[in-house]
Amino acid sequence: MPLLDIVFQDDDLVAINKPHGLLVHRSPIARDADEFALQLLRDQLNRHVYPAHRLDRKTGGILLFALSKDVEKLMQQQFYENKVDKKYLAIVRGHTPDEEEIDYPLRKENGTLQEAYTKYRTLTRAELDVPLGSHQTSRYSLVEAKPETGRMHQLRKHFSHIFHPIIGDRTHGCNKQNKLFKERWELDTMLLHASQLSFKHPLTNQVIHIEATLQPEFLRVMGIMGWEAV
Repeated sequence: MPLLDIVFQDDDLVAINKPHGLLVHRSPIARDADEFALQLLRDQLNRHVYPAHRLDRKTGGILLFALSKDVEKLMQQQFYENKVDKKYLAIVRGHTPDEEEIDYPLRKENGTLQEAYTKYRTLTRAELDVPLGSHQTSRYSLVEAKPETGRMHQLRKHFSHIFHPIIGDRTHGCNKQNKLFKERWELDTMLLHASQLSFKHPLTNQVIHIEATLQPEFLRVMGIMGWEAV
């Protein structure tokens, strides 16, 4: 695998632009994987790295690591307390409203309900001359989403809840759309990208702002939609 794309680095933190499909670390639920961001970055830097948060395997974009256990704990605390400003780009089914706030509690694995809040705005829309089901065309939207809370699969579940599921989301998405993208465009990537991360540096208190460009698969679908790269 080529070297990971490092989009930020200082003495305490390093962030990569994670490719879609790359696991953060070893997991018993993904025995098919033999490459992991943690090990690849460790070997690339020749030093230990510690994940400050998580991204789903099929999500691309900014993945932040600490370079010491102390900084890892401090950053994880910021994520836990929702003190990290996160923005994502996603391609979803249908034409979404110009902007919307999703206030919909999500259930943890143990059954407990947690408050979950997402803001998003629509950047652009497309209508393709591709019939699907009873519809003569297929409609899609590019959205910028900002999760105000940090629940597991929050964006995936929230966009599914408002009937605009993220394309390529196998668990919470639309099987017909996912099948269409796989058969027509040979794409089974989940079109969700962690594009921006802002936070106060845990040691210096300096405001850090990180951005990551879209991965090739996402850009390819942007082209299919006739959208300019953002």
